[in-house]
Amino acid sequence: MRQHEWRWLKNLPVKNRLVKLPKPPASFGLVSEILPAPAGRWLEAGAEPKENNRLRLDDRAAHQWYRFILSFPPHLVRTYAGKFNLDAGHRVLDPFCGTGTTVVECKKLGISAFGLEPNPIACFASRTKLSWKVDPEGLWQHAQLIAQATIQQLEKDGISEEEGLPLFALPARDQTVLRQLDPAVMDLLLSDSISPLPLHKTLVLLDMLERHRDERFHDHERLALAASLVNGISNLHFGPEVGVGQPKADSPVVSLWLKAIREMAADLGQLQNSCLTDATVYQADAREVARTLPPESVDAVITSPPYPNEKDYTRTTRLESVLLGFIQSKQDLRALKQQLVRSNTRSVYKADTDDFLVNDHSEIQRIAAAIEHRRIELNKDSGFERLYARVTKLYFGGMKRHLAELRPVLRPGAQLAYVVGDQASYLRVMIRTGQILADIAVSLGYEVTGIDLFRTRLATATREQLREEVVLLRWPGTLATHSKRR
Repeated sequence: MRQHEWRWLKNLPVKNRLVKLPKPPASFGLVSEILPAPAGRWLEAGAEPKENNRLRLDDRAAHQWYRFILSFPPHLVRTYAGKFNLDAGHRVLDPFCGTGTTVVECKKLGISAFGLEPNPIACFASRTKLSWKVDPEGLWQHAQLIAQATIQQLEKDGISEEEGLPLFALPARDQTVLRQLDPAVMDLLLSDSISPLPLHKTLVLLDMLERHRDERFHDHERLALAASLVNGISNLHFGPEVGVGQPKADSPVVSLWLKAIREMAADLGQLQNSCLTDATVYQADAREVARTLPPESVDAVITSPPYPNEKDYTRTTRLESVLLGFIQSKQDLRALKQQLVRSNTRSVYKADTDDFLVNDHSEIQRIAAAIEHRRIELNKDSGFERLYARVTKLYFGGMKRHLAELRPVLRPGAQLAYVVGDQASYLRVMIRTGQILADIAVSLGYEVTGIDLFRTRLATATREQLREEVVLLRWPGTLATHSKRR
């Protein structure tokens, strides 16, 4: 980055009366060179920062705006884009788009991309992370206006932005004057996932975002709030399961949000010259690909579907989904879960039928029977435990349905990479996900060109090393050609 490009951001005044942002030492360089590390510390020039094995330091632009804790890394996309010899003349699909790792990285590489993602907050995040034409200076200045309006309102409420610094003592009925969610909406959240005072501040900030709404910046400002909720405002922690930690009496909501905005603005300054490549994310079910994309429109697939385990991915995003208005009722939540491949028992419904698609797969049936036998042997009788065998079949049935639906949109010779992991979540019965997925693909006419080891991880329950693999496939031709062979 040229030295003059970000002088405006470095020198832009921040009114300390209103907002206190972390300030780097005077010896540090440009703002673009001193963005905070994930832990919130400034990286001194010349220092050797530790590289996050999921998100490398030089990959952070756009990717860092909002991402799942278990997202696969951008460098893996580059690896397989290179292995598949992809360039500007090709189009990549990520049918399990999540927060957009594949589509964002493809855009950086100058490769057109599609993404499918049914979760509305993740779909929104992916689309926003692909929007690089936003004026960074305008975004920062508008965010300052929002911050000032928010803190002025908080001052009227007798609340300071800074933690533990009330402007004056609140009356004894202070809890009643704080803004709250409707009780039915509040019930959608994990208990104690956000404390009353940070929630009040967040609702005031959301109100100001609407009052001073500017369509040029609105999506980025809301996404910055979503990330701030997860990373600092709330009581949530991820390890990697989502949980609730020690409740915070207060949190500097506006300061955390502005910090996220500043990082976005710095990234946009770098990315604006790379925004010509087309990338589109659809809010859609990966099992209905052919309803969304035109025939023979995809040259390659790089993706990571959910694994068969007990991680309810809608819980991971619940707080920001509710506060930003993407989920407002149990009906909304149910509708979302019904669009997901069934990978956990909290998303299983009586009317589900994907399990029927693998009735003839002996290994899947053997695993399901082993899980059920173990459940009975251990006298595990909860409603969720009774579903372990069925959700295993539903998962692989859903993946079979996805791979079958995918075939019409693939061009002959299309290459595919699926990042999947072995699991032992269901009563310690081992599920070799990659091997089974490869076998299902072969039954649908795909060719398996390899299974690469991505990494290993230690199973919490069994202490065994579980493999995370990249299943490599090739689609040899059209459906008509495949039907003739069969």
